[in-house]
Amino acid sequence: MRAHTGPLIIGHRGACGYRPEHTAAAYELAFALGADAVEPDLVASKDGVLVLRHENEISGTTDVAEHPEFAAKRTTKEVDGAEVTGWFTEDFTWAELTTLRAKERLGGIRQASSTFDGRYPLLRLSDLFTIVERASDDAARLLGIVAELKHATYFESIGLPLDELFASELGEAGWFDNPGLVVESFEKTVLTRLHGRGFRGKRVYLLEDEGAPADRVARLGSTAPGYADDLTARGLYALAAAGPAERVDGISVETGQVLASGSVAVALFDDGDDVGAVTSDLVDTAHSAGLEVFCWTLRPENGLLPAEFRRAEALDAQWGDWRRLFSIVLNSGVDGVFVDHPDLAVAVRDGR
Repeated sequence: MRAHTGPLIIGHRGACGYRPEHTAAAYELAFALGADAVEPDLVASKDGVLVLRHENEISGTTDVAEHPEFAAKRTTKEVDGAEVTGWFTEDFTWAELTTLRAKERLGGIRQASSTFDGRYPLLRLSDLFTIVERASDDAARLLGIVAELKHATYFESIGLPLDELFASELGEAGWFDNPGLVVESFEKTVLTRLHGRGFRGKRVYLLEDEGAPADRVARLGSTAPGYADDLTARGLYALAAAGPAERVDGISVETGQVLASGSVAVALFDDGDDVGAVTSDLVDTAHSAGLEVFCWTLRPENGLLPAEFRRAEALDAQWGDWRRLFSIVLNSGVDGVFVDHPDLAVAVRDGR
């Protein structure tokens, strides 16, 4: 997958800064802009099809609310301990989902992207395989997928085990042993179960900066250890040193985990100017344990940047001090970054 030095550039839900997320246009554009891989979020339909949506609740990313024939499907559920109201993929067959069209989730900030609302249908995982294979042929290099399995414990509880569905679709598409495929989840149990189904590709554990994983909470209740325990040196070494089924190949963390004060690492622009970076020792600690490190999510819009990179005079939709942030993260030692605008990260990484 690498045709360069430096971190992998992973198109977050495609090039979702320019087109509605998880659409063919977003994924195709991500590769056209130089992404090495793309990141789909996977949820399940009622009939067991893996669908590319950020969440199983789809009112924010589709026009489902405009379909009177689906009005009765609006409901309230508890997903991973949170009460959510809306329309859920698991209440629709794939045939029903094909009648919906995607829309921009951040329309107030990404107005250019929102002009494409209603143009693109929803995609299945199998559709993305075709897009990536075609893009790899065009680029004459291996392009990849970093697939996130969402709400695995919840889907297991309603009879839609994501590990089983994912393994089945990999087998049908001939992707089971594809070296460009990485799988990630906020729940380590589903990654372990994938190993039990014969998957030997890279498995990456997503770690938030607070809270506890849903699979642990389901098993241990309020006493479940949180993500903070996994982020300690002891926790990182345990993730890498576990047995073959339990171990993971890497972690994926929020940008703030990389930026947090802790060491004296300094990132530089190509002309040698100090960009004022102070990064944490998380990357070095994880690498010393034998883990790769991915980081999410780089975005240029002022309202979506960490506070110290915002321009006081800029509106939320305008771009803030994105280049300094991107340079800091891309020079922090991380192995891959998730970005909404792949061309910006490629330009900084490659010195353009």
